[in-house]
Amino acid sequence: MSDKMFSSAKDLKEGRYVLIDDIPCRVVQIEISKSGKHGGAKMRIVAIGVFDGQKKTLLTPGDQDVDVPIIERRNVLIMSINGKTAQVMDNDDPSLNYDIEIPEDLIANAEAGKEAEVLQAMGRRKIERIK
Repeated sequence: MSDKMFSSAKDLKEGRYVLIDDIPCRVVQIEISKSGKHGGAKMRIVAIGVFDGQKKTLLTPGDQDVDVPIIERRNVLIMSINGKTAQVMDNDDPSLNYDIEIPEDLIANAEAGKEAEVLQAMGRRKIERIK
């Protein structure tokens, strides 16, 4: 299965995802310039990296194709916690166990036996929230 698909830049909206420099990012702002005498409208897309939190900017014509990452949200069960790392089991595939780092703002809520939502894209994983 591919990690990305194509979409037209003009179809992007705030809150959706886009690949900038092969990094999955969530779109936070879109500015569209008027089409001029010699060309179509240009788009300035500002996005925040899903895994690293860095601000990225993409300048592209509105009718050009952009890469869109395929993002999966999976529910996992926290089996154990060791410092900032949790060992989790996938609810859909109980044979899939892996270690994942717990974000700083979620460490206080993390306990063994609780469920968490994991964001998965481009071979990387991140705990999004703890239920």
